[in-house]
Amino acid sequence: MNNQDDRSGMRERPDLMGRINRGQFRFSLWYLVAGVIGLMLLNALVLGPRSVETIDYSEFRDRIEQGTIRRVEMSPSYYVGSTVTKKEAIELARQGALDKIRVFRAARIDDPGLIPLLERQEVEYFAVPEENRPLLGFLLNWVLPFAVLFAFWRLMYNRLGKTGPDVLSFGKHHAEIVAEGNVEVRFDDVAGSEEAKVELAEVVDFLKHPERYTAIGGHIPKGVLMVGPPGTGKTMLARAVAGESGVPFFRMSGADFVEMFVGVGAARVRDLFRQARKKAPCIIFIDELDAIGKSRAQTMSSNDEREQTLNQLLVEMDGFDSRTGVVVLSATNRPEILDPALLRPGRFDRQVLIDKPDANEREAILRKHAEQVKLDPDVDMNAIARATAGLVGADLANIVNEAALLAVRADRNSVTQSDLEEAIEKAVAGLQKKNRLINPQERRRVAYHEAGHAIVTHMTPGADPVQKVSIVPRGLGALGYTLQLPTEERYLLTEEDLLGRIDIYLAGRAAEEIVLDSISTGAADDLTKASDLVRRMITEFGMSEEFRHVYLPAKQADRFLRDDRTVSVREYSEATQQYIDRETARVLRQRYDGVRRKLESHKDVLVATAERLLEKEVLERADLDEILGRIDATPTG
Repeated sequence: MNNQDDRSGMRERPDLMGRINRGQFRFSLWYLVAGVIGLMLLNALVLGPRSVETIDYSEFRDRIEQGTIRRVEMSPSYYVGSTVTKKEAIELARQGALDKIRVFRAARIDDPGLIPLLERQEVEYFAVPEENRPLLGFLLNWVLPFAVLFAFWRLMYNRLGKTGPDVLSFGKHHAEIVAEGNVEVRFDDVAGSEEAKVELAEVVDFLKHPERYTAIGGHIPKGVLMVGPPGTGKTMLARAVAGESGVPFFRMSGADFVEMFVGVGAARVRDLFRQARKKAPCIIFIDELDAIGKSRAQTMSSNDEREQTLNQLLVEMDGFDSRTGVVVLSATNRPEILDPALLRPGRFDRQVLIDKPDANEREAILRKHAEQVKLDPDVDMNAIARATAGLVGADLANIVNEAALLAVRADRNSVTQSDLEEAIEKAVAGLQKKNRLINPQERRRVAYHEAGHAIVTHMTPGADPVQKVSIVPRGLGALGYTLQLPTEERYLLTEEDLLGRIDIYLAGRAAEEIVLDSISTGAADDLTKASDLVRRMITEFGMSEEFRHVYLPAKQADRFLRDDRTVSVREYSEATQQYIDRETARVLRQRYDGVRRKLESHKDVLVATAERLLEKEVLERADLDEILGRIDATPTG
């Protein structure tokens, strides 16, 4: 075993020397600090005072008088007494019996009678000069403090991003800035957003052919702000601009600028633009601009670090020449809170809206994400696109991925239409919870509730048709749901359309009350949506009797409390607020009575739909057409 250990050691040592020769082991300041600490520990363990028993000085004198202490060492701070003389100690050391020696220590006291007492008792005594360790004193008093200061300075130097002019080292160990000269994303890789591509194509053309613009005296906008809901592809479009133009791409999040130390963010902004000018032509992309660009007038509490960072950004964007070839792209989903100074001409001259995709764009996005997925030949992407109204590109990518996972879970070799439909329901309504136990009474109530929604939806002119009704629990608290499939994209809603939606929201509770003669908490979410819609009709859309065509503004005030509560400040009188409350209650009561009359006139269909739901749990479009086909759609009223 020992021979094997020796051989293994011989193999390891050359490898260690090889790694040292290859430069894998580098000197670090922390090695020096560790060495100093080791010297201090060695001094404390080896060179320090011996382990002795500390006693009072009076007891120390008593032991001398009793003859217990035979030898005394006098130092500037202590008297140290031993129970043996020097010769006896040497003899005990030869015998290996040093444990028989006892040592006592007492604090030094100026006692003129101590020396005569030692001579009377024939005690050996000697003096020890004050310890003088120049090397240790030099290390502790000079080397160690300067080493700690140097380490702290180096740490702060790195945090401020001063590690060198190379872009790849900017903000090392903290900020994430990536310089990419060969971005592979192109406009063809971004489905939808055709209008935004046209706007951004000018930026690409300027970076490729700047002489075309300088020859005529024109210049490209210094900054382009991409605005849109989360998940619409703003970051991907920025990468596509860099990929099409083939220039370095500086990417940084707005949150990476702001730090605890005031001035760090401003320093990072300066260095970012300094390095960008050296790499020009190039693109600076600042994601989530609202993290540093929040308006300075909307809050009474100041944030010096964020404001200094914003001021430096404003100065840099106003100071550099657009002809240098540095273009600033930025993205935000909260443009309303940005500082007006950012949006003025000369800074972010152009704002590009990247909105939620329409049906054609959703189909293109779905097909783009499905290129790497094996699809069944019968998959109808157009139907999937129409069923995903209101979803953004990130949602559609998640739906395609969820459908692929469902296909694998079912041990299929390709994704089917049912997989995509189930993925849509999972994205819209939540995860299916078939194992949740619901007692028969609650299950029956849920069936009538959802049947009421389905019937009133069928009877409401202009409402999106019902695609599926289910009483299988989904999500966090949904015990059932009614899924509607839009037949077309709608951007405007009439007063009749809004009242129809209110009827659909109230239909579930009305069905419960008609059949079961009681109401439950299951309609809480429906009541919230209905009440909010009525209130918006009165205050925002000017659809009330007394305030017809009048907008009643209300806004959220700045939050002074350190919690999640928000304070709503209305810009109208208390009497107007009372009218809004009364009118909201009146409209809801009136619509509820109308919905109840509709359901009572078709109670047999309500019961039949609920019983079929209890039997099958899920009713598809064909089942609903068979049951609801007997109802003639009537005007809302």
